[in-house]
Amino acid sequence: MEQTHPQSRFYNLSRWLVPLAAVIVFGIWFSVAPPGLLGKADAIGYAICHRIDERSFHIGDRQIPLCARCTGEFFAAGVTLLFFAFASGKKSGMPGWKLGAPLIVFFLAFGIDGTNSYIYLLKQTSQGALDNIPNLYVPNNTLRLFTGSGMGIALASILFPAFNQTTWKDSDPSPALDWKKLGMIIGAVFLIDLLVLTESPIVLYPIAIISVLGVLSLLILVFSMLWLLIMRQENVFDSLKQMWLPFVAGTTLAFLMITVIDLLRFKLTGTWGGFPLG
Repeated sequence: MEQTHPQSRFYNLSRWLVPLAAVIVFGIWFSVAPPGLLGKADAIGYAICHRIDERSFHIGDRQIPLCARCTGEFFAAGVTLLFFAFASGKKSGMPGWKLGAPLIVFFLAFGIDGTNSYIYLLKQTSQGALDNIPNLYVPNNTLRLFTGSGMGIALASILFPAFNQTTWKDSDPSPALDWKKLGMIIGAVFLIDLLVLTESPIVLYPIAIISVLGVLSLLILVFSMLWLLIMRQENVFDSLKQMWLPFVAGTTLAFLMITVIDLLRFKLTGTWGGFPLG
C-alpha cells in the first residue's frame, strides 16, 4: 500500500491552513491600523520607517506614510521590480562586476548620507552633548530622496534575479540587468524624484501608495522565497499561477511581521506618528 510522504501531507495541509492564517492575520492588522487608505498605508510605513515629520514630505499638512529616504527607496524598488517583471521575465543572472559598480555606489551613497543624517539627528536631540562630532554636510530631504532611490534600484536589482533563481524550473541564466535597462531605470526614477520634489499633491498621493506597495513587494518576495526554502520547493514552478500558495504564505508572513511591529511600536510610543525626538 502506497504511503504519503510527510512532506506531501504537510504541503496538502498548508493549502488550507495558509489561506486561513492569511484571513486571520490580515483581519487583525486591518482592525488595528488607522482608518482610510492613507491610514492603512501609514500602518505599513510605521513598521519599517521612523516617520519623523521633519524628514518627510507632506500632502498639505498631512505627512505621507514614509520618510523622504524610505519613500525614495521603496517607490524606486517597486518601479524597478515592475520594470524587471516585463523586461527581464525569468532571467536569473546577477549583475557582473561592471554593472555591480554603480549598484555599490548606490549602497555607499545611501550609507554615507544615512549615517551623516543620523549623526545630525543625534546632535539635534543631545542638548549640546555631541556638538563636537562633525557632520560632512547639513542633511536634507532632497539628498535623502535621491540616495534612497539609488538604494531601491540596487535592492530590486539583486532581489529580482535571486527570486528567479529560487523559483523557476526553467529560469534563464542570462543577467536580468544590463546597461540599457539600468539607464532606463535610473532615468525613470530620476524624473519621478524631480516630480516628488515639487511636493504637488497630484504627485505625492500616488507616490505615497506606490512606495507602500514597494514595501509590500519586497517583503512578499523575501518571505515567499523563505517559504519555498522551508518547504523545499525551490526550482519546481513553471508559472506565477502555480505560485499562489507561496505568495499567500509570503503575504501572510509580511503582514504578520508588520502587525507585530505596529503593535509593539504603538505600545511603546502611543502614536502612529514618528518617533518622539524629545
